[in-house]
Amino acid sequence: QVRVIESGGGLVQAGTSLTLSCKTSGNTFSNNGVGWFRQPPGKEREFVASISWNGGDKIYEDSVKDRFTISRDRSMHTVSLQMSSLMPEDTAVYYCAVALRASSSRVNTAYRYWGQGTQVTVAS
Repeated sequence: QVRVIESGGGLVQAGTSLTLSCKTSGNTFSNNGVGWFRQPPGKEREFVASISWNGGDKIYEDSVKDRFTISRDRSMHTVSLQMSSLMPEDTAVYYCAVALRASSSRVNTAYRYWGQGTQVTVAS
């Protein structure tokens, strides 16, 4: 059974940076696309960023594309989300998800395995 594990969340000040990491246990996702989603308090889960199996294609939600960077280290079986210039509206539970296919996707139904989430709180 595949488990998706996020780490790196926390409480930070606005304007600072934070890096989230995603790993799996039970299997690797070297040949799968991986995405990050988030759920702000009281809102629906939303797409943040996604990366294809080889890192060649990356897509971002408009509000983060100039501040967040998704990357993957296939040898370490890790996908990271570097977040900079954080704003209070970035406060959310961040989820990592492994896609069914090799490509990146902003659609949540494209993802098969989901982590439990990691809380990011940005204080103003």
